[in-house]
Amino acid sequence: MTPEQEGAQKAAAEDLRKWRLSLPHDVFTAFRKKYADAGILIKVLKVDNINSFSGDEVDYSFTVGRLLGAQALSTEIPLSASKRIGQFADKHKMLIGYHGHTNLTDPEAFGSPQSWETAMSYAKYSGWNLDLGHFLAATNLSPVPFLEKYHDRISHLHLKDRKLNMGPNVPWGQGDTPIAECLRLIRDKKWDIMGAIEMEHPTPQGSDAMTELAKCIDFCRKALLEG
Repeated sequence: MTPEQEGAQKAAAEDLRKWRLSLPHDVFTAFRKKYADAGILIKVLKVDNINSFSGDEVDYSFTVGRLLGAQALSTEIPLSASKRIGQFADKHKMLIGYHGHTNLTDPEAFGSPQSWETAMSYAKYSGWNLDLGHFLAATNLSPVPFLEKYHDRISHLHLKDRKLNMGPNVPWGQGDTPIAECLRLIRDKKWDIMGAIEMEHPTPQGSDAMTELAKCIDFCRKALLEG
């Protein structure tokens, strides 16, 4: 960027910071009530680029999450940044789940179990947004043992079905991801862990996104009621 562009970006970031910090709390409590009245709980608040925030903006993010009724934040940041952000999680006593994909070669990426273990060593409330499909496809490891070991540090699950060896996303039940096993484990252990459906497989010919989403919901229902 040119110096002028950099200056404009910094000015915009400062304006956004001031706007965030000026918002009254009742904005968020009213938003929470709107969802609660519809029977919807806000369990996790996703905050992107939180590693670029000033300290007061990070505090703001955790405050907003609590006002909305969330039990955790979720974010995608470099591993090294989790050392700083984890201190805020401990300060607010609210879990923050770090989300990763399938990059096992970049030391800053959340891809291998060791990445999350390192982040969790930095702070008590640093946690794991466990994406079952990405984790299995990247590592060729079942996520079940890690769910069992770190269940108290898992903010929530991302549910999708993928094949081993960096295989594709596929319609649920056609891949290698133990979605049903993980859901039943949470049910049987009575862990307070939310599963978020991420319907990332291609829509089959003759179907549509809403039909496929309904199939995913039915898959979860059958796994929990019939298993």
